[in-house]
Amino acid sequence: MNKPNHSSVAEFILLGFSQFPELQEMMFGIFLVVYLVILVGNAIIIVVIFLDQSLHIPMYLFLQNLAVVEMSFTAVIMPEMLVVLSTKKTTISFVGCFAQMYFIVTFGVIECFLLGAMAYDRFVAICHPLTYPAVMNKSLLVKLLTFSWVSGIVVATVQTTWVFSFPFCGHSEINHLFCETPPVLELACADTFLFEMYIFTATILAIMIPFLLILLSYIRILFAILKMSSTTGRQKAFSTCVSHLTSVTLFYGTASMTYLQPKASYSPETKKLMSLAYSLLTPLLNPLIYSLRNNEMKRALIKLWRRKVVLHTD
Repeated sequence: MNKPNHSSVAEFILLGFSQFPELQEMMFGIFLVVYLVILVGNAIIIVVIFLDQSLHIPMYLFLQNLAVVEMSFTAVIMPEMLVVLSTKKTTISFVGCFAQMYFIVTFGVIECFLLGAMAYDRFVAICHPLTYPAVMNKSLLVKLLTFSWVSGIVVATVQTTWVFSFPFCGHSEINHLFCETPPVLELACADTFLFEMYIFTATILAIMIPFLLILLSYIRILFAILKMSSTTGRQKAFSTCVSHLTSVTLFYGTASMTYLQPKASYSPETKKLMSLAYSLLTPLLNPLIYSLRNNEMKRALIKLWRRKVVLHTD
């Protein structure tokens, strides 16, 4: 008997929300609006930081990279999901599924390390303001950004290639919204124990360790805030830290629940909601949290808008 391999599956079927056909039209409208808001919000961040020289400092360059990642991450997922919701086409090719998973993992890992680097940047700026320019110099900035992007590419290359090396034996229905590692892995008809150990280890290194470092950074930051003499400054800094931590916890919490146990016994609906939380909700919230609550970003945006108005009136 011939051993089946992945060539027996030419395409996959994304079940998505097919069990709720009456809600698909409404969900299409909601997800389309969310997608457009994510694109516009993050594009504004990228353009404003690019055009305003005063924002060419580590904090905002990290934020600019985060906005690029958020836009890219969402662009990998949303168009296919919108097609599935709006038409009867629920299939995705083998190559398309491979590419989607590859970029989901790439941008997911990059975001994990970027958020960690951003927390470290804020820790040094608030807790060691006198040495901040010397510590967070251009060389360290480039190293942290390079490490984040290279790590994402390396992890995605190993993980995606490994997943698609498993035999699928003709079973092609993915009970999920997109080609994410855990639901695709469920289709494999081979022993995936070694891969699951790899996923567990990779999740600890790429998600849990950065998250713990972020928590430690913010604990130190909060202690520094409590020592501030200005009540207004203390309240503002505390509010900013809480909003940052909320977004970070949402992203790392749902991502770690998804990947620490790729074959966990969560219901398919729970898995879909967790995936939506870190793939859509955090890209939607981050521009609001990191920009609209930031006076420098607001000033730069107003300055850019006024410059545009003046150009149009001349």
